[in-house]
Amino acid sequence: MKLYEVAATPSCRRVNIFLKALGVDVERVTVDIRGGENLSEAYRQMSVNLKVPLLAIDADTHLCESVAICRYFDEITPNQRYLFGRTALEKAQVEMWNRIVEWQGLIPAFQAFRNLSGVYSDRETCISAWGEESKKRVTEFLPVLEQQLKEHHYLAGKSLTIADISAYVFVTFCETRLQLPIVGEYHHLSSWYQALQQHDAFL
Repeated sequence: MKLYEVAATPSCRRVNIFLKALGVDVERVTVDIRGGENLSEAYRQMSVNLKVPLLAIDADTHLCESVAICRYFDEITPNQRYLFGRTALEKAQVEMWNRIVEWQGLIPAFQAFRNLSGVYSDRETCISAWGEESKKRVTEFLPVLEQQLKEHHYLAGKSLTIADISAYVFVTFCETRLQLPIVGEYHHLSSWYQALQQHDAFL
């Protein structure tokens, strides 16, 4: 198997943290996104969405979308980490919170960065007003995480799950790419974030 990635991107970081938590390693191939390698015909033959990460299971079988890749490795790797939850209720809660983080956090954050920075203006239309609106939506979402972490040690249960990994990647992206001062501003969110930084998977 080969994992095609740009290690610093949020989606690839999510997969890499997940794999580290599972104790799994896989061969990596760096993709030149800025140079448009993901838009090449060779990449199109493997990827439905032309993005990273992309997992090549064999010559004919490929997976894109970071959570799909995480689910695949979770299923094929004997483990008791329960990163997608243990019971029916836990699995539903993990799915719920992971989706909330994606739709109310990660996606608006990506839209804010891409539209405000114009990083991919050579291949997409960038609208500054939409970038500002997306950034506003991100700031409005942060209190939701703060409230949940005020009442729970982890975002979706009693132990680390993919929902925490997604939220960690989201917070890091906001601080580094959107210059939003989150750690230090939100007490419970900050405590959770700093605790995760001590976890082996996040080092």
